[in-house]
Amino acid sequence: IIPCLDIKDGQTVKGINFLELRGVGDPVELGRRYAEEGADELVYLDISATFEGRKTFAELVTRIAENINIPFTVGGGTVNSAAVNNPDLISDIASKYGNQFVVVAIDAKQIDGRWRVTTHGGHRLSDKELFSWAAEAQRRGAGEILFTSMDHDGTKNGYPCETYARLSQMLSIPVIASGGAGTAQHIADVLTEGRADAALAASIFHYGEIPIPRLKQELNKLHIPVRL
Repeated sequence: IIPCLDIKDGQTVKGINFLELRGVGDPVELGRRYAEEGADELVYLDISATFEGRKTFAELVTRIAENINIPFTVGGGTVNSAAVNNPDLISDIASKYGNQFVVVAIDAKQIDGRWRVTTHGGHRLSDKELFSWAAEAQRRGAGEILFTSMDHDGTKNGYPCETYARLSQMLSIPVIASGGAGTAQHIADVLTEGRADAALAASIFHYGEIPIPRLKQELNKLHIPVRL
């Protein structure tokens, strides 16, 4: 179970379909709280993507590391957009630091029945397609794929489970599902029908709709293995 914190100008924000952002709290305090509640990992995404934002974000990452005791992944303006334009970046990072440190984030939306990959926080459409790009990322050394469905992001209507199932079946590396969690059942569905290795969510945690301990208890009752 992975809470996601989108960071803009040093604050945690949340939107719908990558738009209509509003502040939801201090990223360090939220991260500490989620760690105490039993989150398995955290994802922090810098969505500011300005030079000043990058410097602020680097300082924030240091503070986060000093305050939480669970793994966390950092992204935003990094491997996703840059790797689409320069796929060798994946291989370069993997060869220097190891596959386990490389998480390739893929933001995609359906256009004419195809999952098209976007860059720059969803603002630019690339010529890449979800499944072929995920396979290439794995080939080049990605240790995990974090796929966010832009069509489902922030809607709380559930994840596109068939898409995750297809992705998980074709890859040998873990797949993190992102975009659409609104209930515990949605998360249960993507971990079973969707065959995802982990579920990432934001709104339900930020607004206290489903506390992490309760979510894990419900998943445990459904015989889905979780760390309680």
